[in-house]
Amino acid sequence: MSQHYDVICVGGGAAGFFTAINIAEKNPKFKVAILERGKEVLTKVRISGGGRCNVTHACFEPNELVKFYPRGEKELKGPFNQFCSGDTIEWFEKHGVELKIEEDGRMFPVSNSSQTIIDCFMDAASKAGIKTLTSQSVQSLFKADYFWKIDTQHDKFTATKLVLSTGSNPKMWEMIAGLGHCIIEPVPSLFTFNITDKRIKELPGVSTWATVKVKNTKLEATGPLLVTHWGMSGPAILKLSAWGARILAEKKYQFAISVNWLNDMDLAEAENLLKKYKQEEAKKQISKRAPFDFPNRLWENLVLAAGILVETKWADLSKMQMKNLAEQLTEGTYQVSGKSTFKDEFVTAGGIDLKEVNFKTMQSKLHDTLYFAGEVVNVDAITGGFNFQNAWTSGFIVANSIAI
Repeated sequence: MSQHYDVICVGGGAAGFFTAINIAEKNPKFKVAILERGKEVLTKVRISGGGRCNVTHACFEPNELVKFYPRGEKELKGPFNQFCSGDTIEWFEKHGVELKIEEDGRMFPVSNSSQTIIDCFMDAASKAGIKTLTSQSVQSLFKADYFWKIDTQHDKFTATKLVLSTGSNPKMWEMIAGLGHCIIEPVPSLFTFNITDKRIKELPGVSTWATVKVKNTKLEATGPLLVTHWGMSGPAILKLSAWGARILAEKKYQFAISVNWLNDMDLAEAENLLKKYKQEEAKKQISKRAPFDFPNRLWENLVLAAGILVETKWADLSKMQMKNLAEQLTEGTYQVSGKSTFKDEFVTAGGIDLKEVNFKTMQSKLHDTLYFAGEVVNVDAITGGFNFQNAWTSGFIVANSIAI
């Protein structure tokens, strides 16, 4: 015997819950259910942002906000004009959760705990009469004349309207392809670079602002760069990994990067600066301390990499050594051999082809009672709360179009 609902949301994550809650609140008479394959719901919300849940980003202009999405920039302009970061703040406030802005623009619950967001969703879903069903792994989707048939390993369901908010789930993408949709092959989007190099080997934890380029491409990013036990991470690297997701996958994650540790200073400017220090700091040992604001341990390693002995004084610095040091500071080449997934975010570039989605309603262009929310479509963002904002915006739009 099938259980019938007006709307079923497949996927009990951020997008699924936000969509279901907004549908049920706008239409209290609707029978709404969430089907989750795991034993628990909202698991990604729980661990995101180091367990604090980076809900959104303090970027309130839709035209600016879209720039953080390597895939979806053009398509999200309209949706963000309907529901943007400011609307997210207001929505959570109305549901009893106050958010705060951190220095870098990321926004978190004031409680600093993702549990606050989980409790908010569970409470809102319960009040709205939403049925949350766990351990329901969808085995098949079938479009009948007037409803959808959804079979899980335990039960059979039917729904007048179906929302897929299943994130980066290959099995679900396969089923969606079976409905006629084109799936853009998924590749990892947010990852760190594996680098074995003596210049950074003993420096895990060292962080500085830098500009990083992937050699022989147009890929470039600026921001904090963090040296780790396995190579390089931090916003600068994660930005590169997102914008370069496809290119770097094609390179099988074997490529060279150029790091400008002085950020926007070029080689000639660096040489001039070093000439100045050669005169002003003549009697001092070069390797002892960077003459400007710079991590000392990194400075020492770059000095050695430039072929300058530990005891060399500024006065004894040769022209060639000066050029080498300027190059190490502004154009150092590092070989990347592999990647590691960024622990706070599991983001994939890929999913339902954007051409097959109506972004005014988040409806499938192939089936008018099928809707999508979150990362199931080929939209992804850099780290900083942007992927969640896409979940909230797409969920809100689905709810608006279903609730009419």
